[in-house]
Amino acid sequence: MLDTVCREAENVLLDRRYFALSEEAFRKFTAMLDRPPKDNPKLKRLLETKAPWER
Repeated sequence: MLDTVCREAENVLLDRRYFALSEEAFRKFTAMLDRPPKDNPKLKRLLETKAPWER
């Protein structure tokens, strides 16, 4: 039973880690990753805000 549970847990984790794309979709995906990020003032403000335990 433990082997079965471990195998199923591994399958769930692998499903969330690996995915398959067509060649065209992969090209689009990598192109998006290669583009520089857009300016995001809200994200910048969030990252510059000290955590409550650092105040």
